[in-house]
Amino acid sequence: MRKALSPTIISALFVLSALFFLSSAEAASAPSGSPYGGNLVLASLGDPKSFNPVIAQEVSTTMVTSFIFEGLTTADPETLKVMPNLAKDWQVSEDGLTWTFILREDVRWNDGAPFTAEDVVFTFNDLIYNDAVPNSARDVFTIDGQPFEVRKLDDHRVQFILPKPFSPFLRAMSQEILPKHILADVVKEGKFSFHWGIDARPQEIVGTGPFQLDRYSPGERVEFKRNPYYWKRSGEGDELPYLDGIIMMIIQNQDLIVLKFLEGELDYCPVRGMDFPILKPREREGNYTVFEVGADFGTSFIVFNQNRRSNPDTEKPFVEPHKLRWFTDLRFRKAVAHVIDKARMIEIVKNGLGYPQHAAMSPSAGFYYNEHVQTYAYDLARAKKILEDAGYKDRDSDGIIEDDRGIPVEFNLYTNAGNVEREKIAAMIRHDLSLLGMKVNFLGVEFNALIQKLNATYDWDAILLGLTGGVEPHFGRNVWHSSGQLHVWSPMQSEPATDWEARVDRIFDAAVQELDEDKRKILYDEWQRIVSEELPLIYTILGGNIFAVRDRFGNLRPTAYGGAFHNIEEIYIKTHDTRRMTQGVMKGNE
Repeated sequence: MRKALSPTIISALFVLSALFFLSSAEAASAPSGSPYGGNLVLASLGDPKSFNPVIAQEVSTTMVTSFIFEGLTTADPETLKVMPNLAKDWQVSEDGLTWTFILREDVRWNDGAPFTAEDVVFTFNDLIYNDAVPNSARDVFTIDGQPFEVRKLDDHRVQFILPKPFSPFLRAMSQEILPKHILADVVKEGKFSFHWGIDARPQEIVGTGPFQLDRYSPGERVEFKRNPYYWKRSGEGDELPYLDGIIMMIIQNQDLIVLKFLEGELDYCPVRGMDFPILKPREREGNYTVFEVGADFGTSFIVFNQNRRSNPDTEKPFVEPHKLRWFTDLRFRKAVAHVIDKARMIEIVKNGLGYPQHAAMSPSAGFYYNEHVQTYAYDLARAKKILEDAGYKDRDSDGIIEDDRGIPVEFNLYTNAGNVEREKIAAMIRHDLSLLGMKVNFLGVEFNALIQKLNATYDWDAILLGLTGGVEPHFGRNVWHSSGQLHVWSPMQSEPATDWEARVDRIFDAAVQELDEDKRKILYDEWQRIVSEELPLIYTILGGNIFAVRDRFGNLRPTAYGGAFHNIEEIYIKTHDTRRMTQGVMKGNE
C-alpha cells in the first residue's frame, strides 16, 4: 500500500518498481533487424483484486492496470518533469484556475473506438466525483470539499475549472482515463463498483495503454498482449509496443521468485538485501544485470487500529474498548517506537542494504523530505519506563504486563504472508515487544485478505505494512486527511478525532493551494514533524531500490523513480532464441 503515488492508491507492498510512467523524454531508436516479438515475464506476489483502476487499492491490481490505462500527463522518469501523454498540450489562465487540455487526435481505445473529450469528462464527473463509486482519487481532486468543474469544449478539448489554486494539478493529471462508451451504461445501472472484477472477460477491459488483458488464470498468471491500436511511435516511426506481450506469474513467495529468476523462468527480480550476495556474483553466468538506483520511494511501518466507530450491522465496536485505550494512548505507541531496532533490521533483513525510516516521506522524495523530525532510538529500558509511568505493569508476575485496569496486554500483529522480509521484521518486533511484557500473536495473511481487513471489515489490532511513495505529498492526502479512505489507523472520519489530525487536515488543505514551493515545503515539513511526534504510523526501515533484469532486452533505461520498465512500449528483445523459455512457461502450466 501505496501511499499514494498517483491519485490511485497503491498500496503498499510491491514486487515491481513503479510502472506508471510509460513514456520517456526522448524516443528510443529502433534496433537493426525486426525488433518485434517475444514476451516479458514478470512476477507478482498476489492475484489482482480487480481490473478496475478507479477503485483499486492494492499494488497487485495497479501492477496490472498500469499496462492498460493512461492519463493526460505523465512524468519523465529521470527529471520527474510533467510531460504530455494523452493530452498533447495545455493552456492555463493567468489566475491558474482554468486549464484547457488539447487531446491527441490519434488515440484509440484497444477496441478501436476513438478517444475523445467525452471520456475525460466521464472519468471525472461520472466516476471520480460519483459518491456511489468508492475511490481515493476523489480525495485528491477535491479542494475544501469542492470538486473541479470538468467540461467538454469539443471532441479534442476539455476544460478544468478549479475552485481554488491546486499546485500539483498537472502531475495529478496522470489519473487514468476510462472509456465512456464501455462504462456509461454500467454506471447508470449502479454496477460500476463491481464491474471489471477478476471474473470479467479480457475483451471487456478497454484502455489506451500499450498492452491489453489477454487471459487471467487465478493463482497462476495474468497475460497481456500488445494493443494493436496503440498511438505511440518510435523515433523512426515504428508502431509500438515492440513486445508481443507480458506474462505476469502469480508467485506468492519472494524466495520462490528469486529461485525462478535464477532458473531462467522470470525476466525481472526485485532484489532484497538478503538476495544481493546470491544474485550479484552470478550476473555474468546468469546473463542478467543487477541495477542499484537508490532508496525505495515507499514507506514501511507498524500501525495500530484506532478506529473509534462501531460496526453498523452488529453495533459492536470495530476495536475492543480496552485495546482501543491502548492503541490511542501515545505513551503506548512511543514505547513501541523505542523497540523498533532499525539498525538490526537493516543488518539482518536487508543484509546492510537499507535505510532507517523516520519521516512520512522517503529520503528519495527529495525537496519535500523533512530530515528534522522526531526520532526514536532503540532503547528497551526507556520503553519499559514509559509503559510503567503510563500504568502498564506486570502485576501478577506472569511475564505479561497489564493495563491500569488489570487487563493483560495481548493483541494480534498481521502482515502479508509470503513477504519474507516483512515476516522477519514482524518476528523481530514481536520478540522485542515480548521483552516489554506484551503478548503479540503474529499472523501472516494473504495480501488481498489483509487489505480487506484494513479497509473493509476493520477487524485487526496491528498490521505491519507499507505504502508506495512519490515526490508529491498531496497525492498522499487519502492517507493523511482524516476523511481519507486510507487514513489507515482510523479511516473516513466525519470529523477529526484529535487536534493533531485536525491540524494535518488544515496543512493539506492549505498546501495544495499554495503555489510558492518554499511555503509548501514549510507546511509539509510541519506535517512530517507532527506525524513523527504523534506516531499514527511507527516507521521501520527502507530497502534499496535494487532489481535484476535479463540482458536480453534493448532500450532498457532504469531510473530510481521509473524503475526498470517505465518505457515498456519501447523495450524489445535483442534475440528471440529465448522465446522458447516463455512458451515453455506457458505450456508447463496449462
